[in-house]
Amino acid sequence: MSANQSERLTLFIALAIGAVSFVLWLAGSVVLWLVLQLVGASPNIWVMIEALSTAGSLAVILGAGWIAYRELSELASSRHLEVADRLFDELNSPENIEARRWIFQNLPDDPEEGIRALTPEGQAAVKQVLNSLDRVAFLTQPGWIPEEMVMPWMNPMIVKAWAKLEPYVDYESRRRREPDYYEHARQLAERCLVWREKNLPEAEITWLEDAL
Repeated sequence: MSANQSERLTLFIALAIGAVSFVLWLAGSVVLWLVLQLVGASPNIWVMIEALSTAGSLAVILGAGWIAYRELSELASSRHLEVADRLFDELNSPENIEARRWIFQNLPDDPEEGIRALTPEGQAAVKQVLNSLDRVAFLTQPGWIPEEMVMPWMNPMIVKAWAKLEPYVDYESRRRREPDYYEHARQLAERCLVWREKNLPEAEITWLEDAL
């Protein structure tokens, strides 16, 4: 069955369900009116159908609103999972893991000294991690994904990398006279630091030569 045929079949089924529901609603209203007649009540059938139809319409609207809310929630959850998956792939790619490891083990604390002595491998590692932080900042911009969903596993990698890279970004920003130099990476790191201070106040950064 083609896509167009499937869409036409779905439309036909929806119209058939609507028509059958309408007939059943009218039949049910008439049966209720007859029952009321038998017990001695004399309601106007048209007034009764109008009142019942109004109540039924309200119920349909409330039901449709609930279904729409569920669908929007499912779409949001699906989007959040997709963003989280992209974040995990970004931060845990072999290239980024290796670049962070080089920075942790080899980057001097003094940026002026470090930049002068930076090898092509080191320069590539620094740019790799900074560009990765910029990408993570883009994926975690407000409204895209709840922070509590990604911060617990994401923030250690970012905080440790930024502890090494912040002096270099500051130095390059002054040297280039570009105050917005890796601005988004900086904002991301600051958000991670605030979250870490609030949720893990006793945590400390520890550098290990033989870390996994």
